[in-house]
Amino acid sequence: MNNREIIENYYRAHRCDVLNFVRGRLHYSDEAEDLVQEAFLRLLSEQRPISEVTLPSLVFTLCRHLIVDWYRRRMVRQDAEHDLVVLHGDADTAESVLSMREFNEQLERGVMRLPEKSRELYRMHIYGGMQAQDISRQTGENYKTVEYRLGQARKQVRNYLQKIS
Repeated sequence: MNNREIIENYYRAHRCDVLNFVRGRLHYSDEAEDLVQEAFLRLLSEQRPISEVTLPSLVFTLCRHLIVDWYRRRMVRQDAEHDLVVLHGDADTAESVLSMREFNEQLERGVMRLPEKSRELYRMHIYGGMQAQDISRQTGENYKTVEYRLGQARKQVRNYLQKIS
């Protein structure tokens, strides 16, 4: 059997188990189904051979990684919302909207200082929410190269924002 058949058989037989695993860790969030679907889509795009023996561990490991990423994004979003409320009282005030617009303009100025290739990768990461592995797949670049460029871009943008504040 090829990868696709192995994954499809496992999906049919164990989808509910995987979904319950993810739901339990996301406190029954509606996004659990999306994460399970994302995990299986990533497995389907995997080029390396997958065996029936290793697939269960691979599925649950991938789901755990996606759950951690979900919580990280959630924490960043909550921190940003909290900072807006602390700085401006209410996150929906005109001042907070203006402040976010000013911040985005400053961020974009910092991004414009990056080399063209790094700028493209950084935008995919920040605005597209893509991870280095996803960017590597989409652009066809080496994963380590993408990771390095993102790290350098983050450092340069962070330094720029610190200098102007």
